[in-house]
Formats: sequence, structure tokens, C-alpha cells
Amino acid sequence: MKTKYMEIALEEANKAREIDEVPIGCVIVKGNQILSKTHNLRHTTKRAIAHAEILAIDEACKKLGTWYLDGCDIYVTLEPCPMCAGAIMQSRISNVYFGAYDSKGGSYGSNFNINDVKGLNHYPNVEGGILKEKCSNIIKEYFKTKRKNNNESKV
Repeated sequence: MKTKYMEIALEEANKAREIDEVPIGCVIVKGNQILSKTHNLRHTTKRAIAHAEILAIDEACKKLGTWYLDGCDIYVTLEPCPMCAGAIMQSRISNVYFGAYDSKGGSYGSNFNINDVKGLNHYPNVEGGILKEKCSNIIKEYFKTKRKNNNESKV
């Protein structure tokens, strides 16, 4: 099941790439029902908080009519940043599944682990590395292409 939902998150990441957004996709599931599936829209919306996870949490809350997402699982192609990890904690999502690790901004082990902070009101279960290569490659290829295009425009 985990790979099935991560594949859907990868489809969302591809949608982001198609509109020249950083290719990160996210899916929130409760039981076997997909509540939301989104992708990064920071550049499109010109909003710093338009990360895939924030958009997915917002959509899932609207669908359920509550901010409380207990019993929900979030699948995201890249390890959540501190902002998104905070939103995951605040919305009480039960399980976090991510693909690629993020050495620059990851908050579930790469830079620090938010679950190690004592005194928080919620600690989701976390599992990283699901379809790690696919999730990592889509981001690497995106930035490789961006750098190449940027260098070509300087010539």
C-alpha cells in the first residue's frame, strides 16, 4: 500500500515539474480513501507556504470538516521541512511516509528530528525511503535541467 500511495505522490510531483515547480508531490489518506493529493505551487502562487504538504493538509481538513487529521497518513516525495513537519504535528496526522531524504531542509532525521523535541503535543510515526530512488531522481533531474538552462542562458 505504501508504494501505491507514493506512486500517486510521484504523479503529483510530475504535475509540479510540468509547470516548472520544484517536483514534490503529496497524498493524504484515511483508511483506503484519498482525501487530498497536491503538489508544490510556491512559484505559481508566489506564496512561501504553498508546499505540497501544507496544501494537502488544508484540502484534507476541508474535506473532513475538521483540523484534526488523526488516523490519516501523509505520503510525500521529499522529507518534510520544519514548517511542514509543524503542520503535520499540529493537524495530528498519524503516520508520515516520505521518499527522498532532504539534507538541506529535512525535519525527520536529515538535519534534525522534530520527533526528538520533548514536550510537543503529538508525535507521528515516521518512515522514510519509500521509493527513495524515484523520489530522489525526479528532484535531481529537475535541478540538473534548471542549472543547465541557467548556464546556457549566460552564454
